[in-house]
Amino acid sequence: MLGCLRLCLNADFDRLHELANQHRTLRLIPSGAHVLGIADWDDKRFSLQTLKDNLALFTPELLARINQEVVVAGYALLGKKNSPAPAAGRCDSFVVETDVHYPTDINLLYDALRVLVVLCAQFGESYGLKGWRQFRSGLKKLKKALRTIQKLKHSTSKDAAKKQAKAGQIARAHQTFLDLSAATLQRVEATLAELATVHPLCERPLAKPKQSVAHARRQIDQIERRVLKGETIPHAEKVFSLFEPHTEWIVKGKAGVPMELGLRVAVVESREGFILHHQVMEKQTDDQIAVAIVKETQALFPSFKACSFDKGFHSPANQTDLKALLDQVTLPKKGKWSAADEARETSDDFVAARKAHAAVESGINALEVHGLDRCLDQGIDGFQRYVALAVVSRNLQKIGQIKRNAERERLARKQERLRQRQQKHAA
Repeated sequence: MLGCLRLCLNADFDRLHELANQHRTLRLIPSGAHVLGIADWDDKRFSLQTLKDNLALFTPELLARINQEVVVAGYALLGKKNSPAPAAGRCDSFVVETDVHYPTDINLLYDALRVLVVLCAQFGESYGLKGWRQFRSGLKKLKKALRTIQKLKHSTSKDAAKKQAKAGQIARAHQTFLDLSAATLQRVEATLAELATVHPLCERPLAKPKQSVAHARRQIDQIERRVLKGETIPHAEKVFSLFEPHTEWIVKGKAGVPMELGLRVAVVESREGFILHHQVMEKQTDDQIAVAIVKETQALFPSFKACSFDKGFHSPANQTDLKALLDQVTLPKKGKWSAADEARETSDDFVAARKAHAAVESGINALEVHGLDRCLDQGIDGFQRYVALAVVSRNLQKIGQIKRNAERERLARKQERLRQRQQKHAA
């Protein structure tokens, strides 16, 4: 319950911690045994780490099972007027951003060095290693060299001499930063080697600094190639965050959004507004997951027999494979139409489903407003858990809307009966 509350409010753990311990109405809500449902006189308190540890126990697979039960309960509330199970839906994808800063090769190098210097200073204090007493001064020198580069801009002058002079100034500033970085990295590697030799039991905590050393080496190589040698770094070689290495640079061509840093997430929403299934897409595009996500949705809800997509999911193979899985496939084709394509895409059923497909944007917007604009959890496992919990939270909100609307209708009928009785007595 607290995990869903966190996503619904788009809150961090600090706010969730305060609500769990101080919000009287929230603490009275009945939930699982010994979780909430805390009486007024009970002064039970939850520690911040307890909340984090307990929420981390929910795996995406477990949350998918919970979501399935939530959807079934939601359809039971809809009543006999509606389909008893999901029969049709719409599929689309959007980007969930990771909690990272804008990446450049120089600030990514500084991130790695900052982590390494602080860790080495901590190791020095714990194991009596020398050479890190003035580590803050070293970080200031690195930061100053970084800021010098960030303030420099390439010349826009038409004078070739001025442009060449500015380019030389930029190259010298990068070389100064690289020299400082290389010297710092050399000291770090010497400290790690000393730890491994003198304190062999310290091998386990060295895994993180060794990863950061590799990250720093890669960034130094890329800066030298890009700035000093004039090479273009292939996109596949780039990493966009030291702390969230799964982050991707995504360009979807949206107006006013040149790029997004995060991962694509595909969702399948029923026509009644419930999110039936989702998939976090790592190094994948829409056309690569269209068939798989339909199969997974049908494994959860066998009654699912119709689905609409946008053009991003199209491929000739997808058109064929989806027709074998679904009774109705609404998948617009890219490019020029054949006579058969024109007949299919201008049919009444196709046009109606295509118009209804736009409603999936409302569900995506609801997810983004309630937590999925940016993932606040760390690591790919935390990302997948965060998205799965957001889906469960959204479906619980949908159930709340159904119950609220039913109550409003009941009160409206009651008021109407009362009005009719009053008119009858007045007559």
